[in-house]
Amino acid sequence: MPKIIVILGPTASGKTRLAVQVADRLGGEVVSVDSRQVYRDMDLGTGKDLDEYRIEDKTIPYHLINVVEAGADYHLYQYQQDFYGVLPGILERGRVPVVCGGTGLYLEAVLKGHQFTAIPIDETLRRDLESRSTEELQALFRENPSAYTPLADTSTRKRLIRAIEIARHLARHPDTAPDRVFPLPETLVFGIDLPVEVRRERITRRLHDRLRNGLIEEVQGLLDRGIPAEKLIFYGLEYKFITQYLQGELDRPTMTARLETAIHQFAKRQMTFFRKMERDGLPIRWLDGLAPTARLADEIVSVYG
Repeated sequence: MPKIIVILGPTASGKTRLAVQVADRLGGEVVSVDSRQVYRDMDLGTGKDLDEYRIEDKTIPYHLINVVEAGADYHLYQYQQDFYGVLPGILERGRVPVVCGGTGLYLEAVLKGHQFTAIPIDETLRRDLESRSTEELQALFRENPSAYTPLADTSTRKRLIRAIEIARHLARHPDTAPDRVFPLPETLVFGIDLPVEVRRERITRRLHDRLRNGLIEEVQGLLDRGIPAEKLIFYGLEYKFITQYLQGELDRPTMTARLETAIHQFAKRQMTFFRKMERDGLPIRWLDGLAPTARLADEIVSVYG
């Protein structure tokens, strides 16, 4: 059975380009791990870069991009089910799955088989928890131990609230069965590591390129289709700040400055999460992000054997 290759890294690190080259050399198919690229018509803001899936006259197959309509609800559990739905077919075809993305929580969930992700959202509880301080939330989490406690990621307020939500549900429904997961074959995980100053420069350049090439118009088009502003703001980053600009809440210079800062902070959080995954026992082979893509592909293919 083919081994799984995972390529992770922060935004603007060149993950997609590398994954496509590796898939081309090994006869593989790319599986995206991105919480926003699942949405149709959210292209520039999510960095789909679909042109990168073409090498000369062929397109490398890809999965879990453009699978739901913009504005739809899509959560970790649905991603897990979709991932476990496409993976067996790739393996049965004798192809190499090249898993590529930067959404650490989604990636960790499928690699480690996170359980209890199907537990429903409790909007009433969430409204109460949102009004509490982070210290109060941490105390509540400690006061509600459950089968999920050792699995929980509480690195952000959003994830801490979800962990409390799951714990409360399990307390009320102790017979809740863990989610079934697909057993994975051998997995090789590679991470793209870039100097911070290079990462920041790439992020800034890419943002301004996208603003010039239709990113604001993309967000306006989603609003014109009737997708609520609150939903776009929930998607965060580009969709949040550009929606606020289009609604007159921010002027353009302020929008651009805040968005750029937010993306830099997001990339830093991505790397923090990847390092946590490594500390928690996931072996990651770190690659020099300054090296040419072809050389990195050579390195991955050599390790794959």
